[in-house]
Amino acid sequence: MRFWLYASLALAAAALSRAAPRQRQASSKGGVHGANELLLAGLRPGRDTLAIAQKRFKSKKLAESEEFGFKEWRDACSGRAIRVELDPKSIIQIITVTTLGLKEGACGARPGDFLDPKNWATGQGLRVGDSQDQAFAVYGEPKTTVPSSKYGEELELLVYQFDWAGSDVPQALEVLCARDTGRVVEMTLAFPSL
Repeated sequence: MRFWLYASLALAAAALSRAAPRQRQASSKGGVHGANELLLAGLRPGRDTLAIAQKRFKSKKLAESEEFGFKEWRDACSGRAIRVELDPKSIIQIITVTTLGLKEGACGARPGDFLDPKNWATGQGLRVGDSQDQAFAVYGEPKTTVPSSKYGEELELLVYQFDWAGSDVPQALEVLCARDTGRVVEMTLAFPSL
């Protein structure tokens, strides 16, 4: 009976010793840096085009600036907006989702579902409205944390850089959190470094 107990323990120890290098290897890829990010609001900077964004978000609430190279879907009543910045080939380089836009319009019509912050998530699942702690849980410690403000709101800016993941993926994620609530109010995912 003792023989089987010792044999079982020896087999378990051998299995754990084989698994340990794999776990250390996996944590050196993701654990030290946290997760990298490829998506925001269903779009992939550096890969998706303006046509894909227009199909996804429709053109009804589209504002644009030829001078600055961006397109924005926004609801002037709530201040919610999705903004994409483009390269000369209309490939999305930067995506921003925010609840911090200027509130300047009449509030009659209900905004479209694309402007509902619960639909604005990163590929790793961080959503507008989530807690700052959730950002830490998903991406680890940010490279930089800076006090910030926008439209009179006191904010905390978390900057995650993904240059360690290679040049063919988005390179930075900025997460703005309201200082009073600790909730995510804006996220920006950029293919080039910000």
